[in-house]
Parts: sequence; C-alpha cells; structure tokens
Amino acid sequence: MDNRTFGRLGWSVSEVGYGMWGVGAGPGGWQGADDEQSLEALQLAVELGCNFFDTAWIYGRGHSEQLLGRLLKDNPDRRLYAATKVPPKDRAWPSNRASLLSEVFPYDYVAEYIDKSISNLGVDRLDLLQYHVWEDAWVDDDEWLESVARIRSGGLAEGIGISINRWEPWNGVRAVESGLIDSVQVIYNIFDQAPEDSLFPACRAHDVAVIARVPFDEGTLTGAITRDTTFSADDWRASYFVPENLESSVAKVEALTADLPPETNLADLALRFILANPDVATVIPGMRRPEHVRRNIASADGQPLSDQLRTTLRAHRWDREPTEWSQ
Repeated sequence: MDNRTFGRLGWSVSEVGYGMWGVGAGPGGWQGADDEQSLEALQLAVELGCNFFDTAWIYGRGHSEQLLGRLLKDNPDRRLYAATKVPPKDRAWPSNRASLLSEVFPYDYVAEYIDKSISNLGVDRLDLLQYHVWEDAWVDDDEWLESVARIRSGGLAEGIGISINRWEPWNGVRAVESGLIDSVQVIYNIFDQAPEDSLFPACRAHDVAVIARVPFDEGTLTGAITRDTTFSADDWRASYFVPENLESSVAKVEALTADLPPETNLADLALRFILANPDVATVIPGMRRPEHVRRNIASADGQPLSDQLRTTLRAHRWDREPTEWSQ
C-alpha cells in the first residue's frame, strides 16, 4: 500500500487508515463488535501496511483506545500512528453556533481526557489529538489559543486537529487558516464532495493534513443497506437511518448504481474515488472483521479511476444540510 505525507507533520501514513468507531461498541455506538475478531483485523491491517489508526475516547468510553493500545504494545518495532479525540464536555454531537468553547472544551477538561487517552493507549504522549466537534468561531477565543499553546508546550501531543461536524466542511476553514492545527477530519465521499470547494484548497495552502471519514456514507455506499434494513435500538445507526434518511439514501445509491457497469464493486469504487484526490492524506473506513481489512486495503493498489468514471461519479454529488438526525 502506498503512503502519503501527513501535512506539515511530515508523517508517512498509509493512504488507507483504520477507523475504530465500529470496534469500540459501547452505549450509543455501532453494535456487534467482537474484541478478538477486532484485534485480529487490526493486526492484519498492520501486516498489510496500515499504520494510521483513528479512535476516540467516546468509542466505547475508552474501549476502542484500549484495543489500539494492545495493538501498539504488540508491535513495538513498527511506527504506528494513533489519532484520538476528546469528547465534548456537553456530550453534544454536533456542536452548533450557540456552543461556547468554555462549555465544550475548557482546558482543564481537555487535559483530563488527554490523560485518559494516554493511559488507555499506553503511550507517553499522543500522536494526534483531535477536538471531536468544532465551531470556527472558537478560533477567536483566547481560551482556545491558550489551550493549544499549553498542549504543545507540555508535550502532550505531537499534532493537533479538529473533526468537522457532518455536512459542514466550511466550518473549519478559519481553523486551518489560523495556523494552529495540523489536520482536519471531514466527511468526504462520492456523495459528500463539498470539502473540495473551500476546505481542501485551504488545507493545501497551509499544509494541513486531510483525514477523510465516512467513505461509505455510513454503509449505503457498500450497497448493503436497503429500504428494509433495520438496526437494534442500542445501535447508533438506528437513530441516523430514520425513514426520511434511509429512503433518500437508498434512492441516491440506486441512481448511482444505474450509472455504473453491472459488476461494479461499489465499496471499492467509493474508496478509489477518495484516493484519487491528492488532497487526502488518508481515508479511514471502519473495519471490524479481517475480510473488511482485506477488501478495503486492496483498493489502495495505485490503479487510477478513468476520467470517464470520475466524471460519472462527480455527477452524483449530494449537498445535504444538517438536521436533527444527522448528528
């Protein structure tokens, strides 16, 4: 698998990374994970060249971080990059224009969760600390400036990044332009192409790494979700795929597949679309089983999409507005 440079931090990271929400499970998460299977999948990913792992404290309330800590311990001679996220203090995903930095990410609270993550991961400091929600207005807050300075001066994290709210790629451009962050994590896929408008050019100009998340649109772009798909009540997807969203998402996938050759592997195509964009440092599909790892990493074979196919895919851009279920 090819590696890409992770912005100004200069890390050489695998272009397909590992999204670890699914293996964390826990309240309000994705259900159905099995730890032994997850650890097998994680180790297989390492063997196949994956070296970038994205987790968060909220993924199983530290459990996903602990699994990653086991992986790091089992591979002491490999340079594996661990990116994690501090949850908002008000536990509100996403934040909104009324959210105050002092109520969401006060420094003492952030420092507390950095300590939790360091302990869970079994490391001396974090590779990448990300704020799990973001409001660009916080760039003007002196507490934000002081917080970033204290994290860096204290050696708590090598890099600092933000995770941008769903369908709000514009709500991170000022942070990029501030020079205070090293990475942005944003939803980018065949449907969600809006980051190309202003966010990616800003990242390019300021050498800020792009982490592309939700490459499969929460599963619809694998072709596995239909109008009849249901999820258990304790699975996060039950609250996301409400009838309105499920119907419109499946309809969009049907329109997309109608434009593609019959034997097209939709999940493979979804990853290749993202990897065709050089602004992306790494894409982080969720992978809970070894077969997921093999399938997704196989898409990073360096084979480009044809111009005709890229044009076809670009025509399926879907600009969505955040709503009460978009989280």
